Amino acid sequence: MKRAYYSKSIQGFLLQSESSILGVLTANNSNRTLVELQINAWKKQIRILKDQLKGFKGQLYFEFTIPRMGKRVDNIIIVNDVVFVVEFKVGDGGYEKHAIEQVIDYTIDLKNFHQGSHHAKLIPVLVATNATNSHELITDIICYKNAAKSNQYNLAEILKNFINNNQKPINIEYWDNSTYKPTPTIIEAAQALYKGHNVHEITRSDSGTINLSKTADRINLVIEKSKSNKSKSICFVTGVPGAGKTLAGLNIAVERMKADEDEHAVFLSGNGPLVNVLREALTRDEVLTAKERGEKLSKKQAAVKANAFIQNIHHFRDDNLLSNKAPIEKVVVFDEAQRAWTNKQVSSFMKRKKGVENFNMSEPEFLIDVMNRHSDWCTIICLIGGGQEINTGEAGLEEWISSLRNHFTDWDIQYSNSILDSDNYIKSEDLKRWLIVNGISESELHLSVSVRSFRSEKLSNFVHELLNMKIEKSKSIYSEIEELYPIVVTRNLEKAKQWLRKKAKGSERIGLISSSGARRLRPLGIDVKNEISAPNWFLNTSQDIRSSYFLEEVATEFDIQGLEVDWTCVAWGGNFHINNAGWKCQNFKGTKWQNINKEIDKEYLKNTYRVLLTRARQGMVIFVPESNEIDPTRPKEFYDKTFEYLKEIGIKEIE
Repeated sequence: MKRAYYSKSIQGFLLQSESSILGVLTANNSNRTLVELQINAWKKQIRILKDQLKGFKGQLYFEFTIPRMGKRVDNIIIVNDVVFVVEFKVGDGGYEKHAIEQVIDYTIDLKNFHQGSHHAKLIPVLVATNATNSHELITDIICYKNAAKSNQYNLAEILKNFINNNQKPINIEYWDNSTYKPTPTIIEAAQALYKGHNVHEITRSDSGTINLSKTADRINLVIEKSKSNKSKSICFVTGVPGAGKTLAGLNIAVERMKADEDEHAVFLSGNGPLVNVLREALTRDEVLTAKERGEKLSKKQAAVKANAFIQNIHHFRDDNLLSNKAPIEKVVVFDEAQRAWTNKQVSSFMKRKKGVENFNMSEPEFLIDVMNRHSDWCTIICLIGGGQEINTGEAGLEEWISSLRNHFTDWDIQYSNSILDSDNYIKSEDLKRWLIVNGISESELHLSVSVRSFRSEKLSNFVHELLNMKIEKSKSIYSEIEELYPIVVTRNLEKAKQWLRKKAKGSERIGLISSSGARRLRPLGIDVKNEISAPNWFLNTSQDIRSSYFLEEVATEFDIQGLEVDWTCVAWGGNFHINNAGWKCQNFKGTKWQNINKEIDKEYLKNTYRVLLTRARQGMVIFVPESNEIDPTRPKEFYDKTFEYLKEIGIKEIE
């Protein structure tokens, strides 16, 4: 697949006619509703480049695709030892902040995900055709804190500033044929899949890893078998934090919608913030895409489609309480299925909120029962995160297996082979034995490598050992990842915020996160009880005070589970700290801390910090507060030993 609409040596471009170049661009453009504005922009670009590239030797690309972002950069210009990433703003009289961020984003994307660009000198260049001359620090541009700025008359001069003729030139053929291995955020991936992109285009597929495509292929086989045999089936897909379980689920739902409209595939999640963020992201993106095509689409119209595709699992449950008929959906993907409610939790909710007396099923049992109403076939796909239950009343995988054993023995079961390898999924030996006899184990249903952090696939292992207080193992893993994935610690919140702002480039997202139980961070301005709007926090720009960029509103584990940002500050609370016996778990009620004594509640709290410590794609700062002598709820023992433990592992303190 061609990455660019047009590619030629600079010399060849200079000799080719404008109409011929424009013809190639138009022929390769996939959007057949080309507006006059785009054609005029290309004409202007061609004329400027023909004028400014005289005397240069190298390669020129028009409309070079950036798959992870679903965008195309206007031009790539390779001259000697430099790859220039060029974005034109035809007619602009100034260098707008959003345009600078856009070209920096393209440059960073290539640097991180395009093999030929990993070690090349990449320079972002913004060409505002009608702007005045601008002079920027070259060091800021090389480290991607700014972009080189040019108008239509001084592009050649700007390019020459960065070219070193004494350096070894880039191998054009190698660069052109290099693989692109993106790791999109779940928001970017959802938008790309929803638009019709293939999962192969937007994800990496390194040799030695079980990639998302193989998992999707296995699930599709199960679905097709159920259809042909008129049987009911259930798949349990597992994965380490950040391995792409949600992406796998979205991909399956999209693929099944394409395969057969009558299947009415739906993606369900009990994670309210995730549902709200993805729905809003898809809605905004569809409105924007329609606008770019010159079409009118209201946000309300776009939301109807997005809301049908992604639904809240509890709303799906409630809708099917009103009727005994089979639902319209034949293929249902349950994201974070381990968070479905226990019998006790759902029965209490039904009585309090719905006025339903004597409801005697767990949520997993009821959801299987709903799909079991189909007279012919159906398939349930459960996406399971081991060790990620974070709230009272979450049933975990065991309740799904118990429901199948006790009520639905005629269902075909396929499960990830890792389910039996770890107590993170099933602790009961009796249930394990039943599953071995009555299900089929599949290695391709486990996603073993984190792709959330493209910088460090070992992050989840590091966090696991840290929380289990395995000091030597933690040290060993940290020494391997610290250069690729920066982790630092501080006792000064302002220093933490400064570190984040310094690290982030372009529109890379930063955010402040903490445990919902870290109630005594409030004196420091971190109020975990203040509810955020997840769509605003995750999607709004750096100009919006409600966005994560402002580091004012804090997201808790409930807001951020299943989502991620580039750089995080994890604010550590007194609810989970180290004492002489290990981790001390507490709840704050009224004016005092109370011990957490139940083992399952301790596990929930530990998993809360597991979620928080695995949300950053590129790096994090851990903020451990100082104690306060006059505040009895913030004594030294709540913070000092935790801070020293993090430093003992090797995590460096910000100077």
